[in-house]
Amino acid sequence: MKHGQFCRQAVAAAVLGVLGVLGAGTAQAVPVVSLAASPNPVVPGGNVQVNVLISGAIDLYAYQFSLLFNPAVLQASAPTEGAFLGAGGTTFFVPGSVNNTLGRVNLTVGSLLGVLPGVNGNGVLASLNFNATSVGSSVLQLADVVLLDSALLDIPAQTQGITVSVIPEPGTWLMFGLGLAAVGGLVRRRMPA
Repeated sequence: MKHGQFCRQAVAAAVLGVLGVLGAGTAQAVPVVSLAASPNPVVPGGNVQVNVLISGAIDLYAYQFSLLFNPAVLQASAPTEGAFLGAGGTTFFVPGSVNNTLGRVNLTVGSLLGVLPGVNGNGVLASLNFNATSVGSSVLQLADVVLLDSALLDIPAQTQGITVSVIPEPGTWLMFGLGLAAVGGLVRRRMPA
């Protein structure tokens, strides 16, 4: 390889490298759709509120999601609209359908109405209430997530699920512990010294 040809290739590689670094710096972060539960853990018979959150939104005009859960541990009520999109104007909200047999909230949809820019930032898209029906744990997972900008183009996004734990009431553990202590005392009394 001739020296001039090598220099041209080295300069071209350096220019492409600089452009790649500049391009990487201007790339937009991908928004995250996540879940937050409160309280967590919860006792049987208690209620837990689950918020569907968005962080890092840029020009969010509409969204859709489904939510999967363990119906042996939790039972869901219909979602309600969060305040995030309402900051941008009038909204339209469809809570979707709740199937407590399969453990699925199907196709919750929210959208701005009219020709307006989308909303930027972080906030609550929707909220759901769950009744804890039995001791155990339930992974809550997002599915069918679609985010659209004001031009109705897809916005790529990441999703993050959570686990909700349903634990026995503290009184149950106290009674269990006292029962074990009583059994231990009886066993000790019956053992020859």
